[in-house]
Amino acid sequence: MPDEGYPPIGDYALIADSNSAALVSRSGSMDWCCIQRVDAGSCFGRILDRKRGGFCSISPTGDEWDVSRRYLDETLVLETTFTTGGGEVRLYDFFAMPASEEEHRQIVRIVEGVRGHVELEIRVAPRFDYGEIDPWIRQEGARLFSAIGGNDGLLIHSDADVGISDTDEISAKVDVHAGDRVHLSILSVPPARLDRDLPEPPGAEELDRRLEETVEWWRGWASGMRFKGRYRPGVLRSAITIKALMNEMTGAVAAAATTSLPEIPGGSANWDYRYSWIRDSFFSVRSLAEVGFEEEADAFRRFIERSAAGNARKLQIMYGVGGERTLVERELGHLEGYRGARPVRVGNLAAGQMQLGVFGQLLELSWRWHKRGNSPDDDYWRFIVDLVNTAAERWSEPDAGIWEKRGNPEHFVYSKAGCWCALDRGIKLSEECMRRAPTTRWRKVREEIREAIESDGYDEERGVFVRAFGSKDLDGALLLLPETGFVDYDDERMVRTTDAIRRELDDDGLIRRFPGNPQEGAFLACSFWLAECLARQKRSDEAQEVFDRALATGNDLGLFSEEYDVESGELLGNFPQVLTHLAHISAAFAISEG
Repeated sequence: MPDEGYPPIGDYALIADSNSAALVSRSGSMDWCCIQRVDAGSCFGRILDRKRGGFCSISPTGDEWDVSRRYLDETLVLETTFTTGGGEVRLYDFFAMPASEEEHRQIVRIVEGVRGHVELEIRVAPRFDYGEIDPWIRQEGARLFSAIGGNDGLLIHSDADVGISDTDEISAKVDVHAGDRVHLSILSVPPARLDRDLPEPPGAEELDRRLEETVEWWRGWASGMRFKGRYRPGVLRSAITIKALMNEMTGAVAAAATTSLPEIPGGSANWDYRYSWIRDSFFSVRSLAEVGFEEEADAFRRFIERSAAGNARKLQIMYGVGGERTLVERELGHLEGYRGARPVRVGNLAAGQMQLGVFGQLLELSWRWHKRGNSPDDDYWRFIVDLVNTAAERWSEPDAGIWEKRGNPEHFVYSKAGCWCALDRGIKLSEECMRRAPTTRWRKVREEIREAIESDGYDEERGVFVRAFGSKDLDGALLLLPETGFVDYDDERMVRTTDAIRRELDDDGLIRRFPGNPQEGAFLACSFWLAECLARQKRSDEAQEVFDRALATGNDLGLFSEEYDVESGELLGNFPQVLTHLAHISAAFAISEG
């Protein structure tokens, strides 16, 4: 396994601007960056191939140095402190906020001397389109360079004495003394613009001003959070992470900043999560709105409804963050993958899967929107009726389930409960909004689904709900049954199911999403769902224990991945993972209500 040189996933920090995203390692190397849009081709992709992917690093020379890092309070500005035998410097990394009106996305890196002096090496090695294209680097002026490849273009400027090396890099060594500041700016500019109308490079004063503006912007946004108490800093970090991955134009939230970080070390479960899932919109509405970010929750709801509208039968489970429906999956054979985990994939074939649970998630969005004082117009009501009718017609079919199982579909209990939820909310909306709908039929089907779940999706011997009809297995998704309204949190069947999941899917105090693959890590969203379930059942001590265990899996910056390897203590899967951060917020909210 070619793992030499690959930092652990938890070593990375996110910077982003609600359009673009990048990951910066503890050593100051930007090893992942999609600067045009979160789901566009990367310009720095060393996290997926150390040799070919490209990077932008600012690190002390030599081998003897210590590092610490944090986000500036209530911001997404990363501060990394390097300490050597000769002195100390701070490195600030951020995407400039608010984003430029000219839509030139800007990465800013500022080094500040704190004491003594430190020699640093700056290296900028763009490799466009996931490392496929070596750049054409041109010197455009004093310490000003362009890098072009395909439809990608970067304008790179520094006040350090940078030059072009013979390895298609822009690099320099610089001695930073106490009180010095060294700046590096990377602008995303269309190649044609670089040819005909080169933008004026930002000077040092402007970059310092951009740092102040970005700090102010994030703190202004963070001030909208209503959540208080001991978990406020962590909840705010989760909210900022979600905001960072929310497209400012459309309201879509990417499920993660990355593609193909493996769920199993060295394995092939490597998927592209840079798209927007209907599932996540459901969790966003309840999590973000609970802590005061109703505007973001509603923007995500409207994106999903716009993207899904038209025909319930052509509903997808995910869309591009611009609303794109075509997410063709392909493998990038030229990349070795993170620590040799192949294949590297872009696009996601799961977009075309049938997941019956999405009907319930969409109707729940509509129901919560209605409870905030809104009522559907004629066009929206027709779409709602179409969704409920489709759920009524298709609930008895097998599907891929919430975990996007590839292979033969099954009759998953959570999917059936989603259809039950769609009918239940459709009936209630019809009644409260005084809208015509075939509610007699809907009530009949709703009861049929309940009977099917309670007979085929329930183990009478153990007194618990099960993963799929006829199965004895459990599933972490069953912890979400109360959210569909199908069963109350304190229903004895749900209490027993909660206990059985905690016992049978346990992984050193965390929860696996389902049995079967011992190589897969604990699923962190399920662990937070368990904590929420226990809190809603008024089992405060148990909820606190599970919550604290799940909380401890975050990295030093409070960022969560999809899964966690309890043996190695490493994060697994795409990073940071929005579903985990949403579950974290909801669990903290439930415990705080205690």
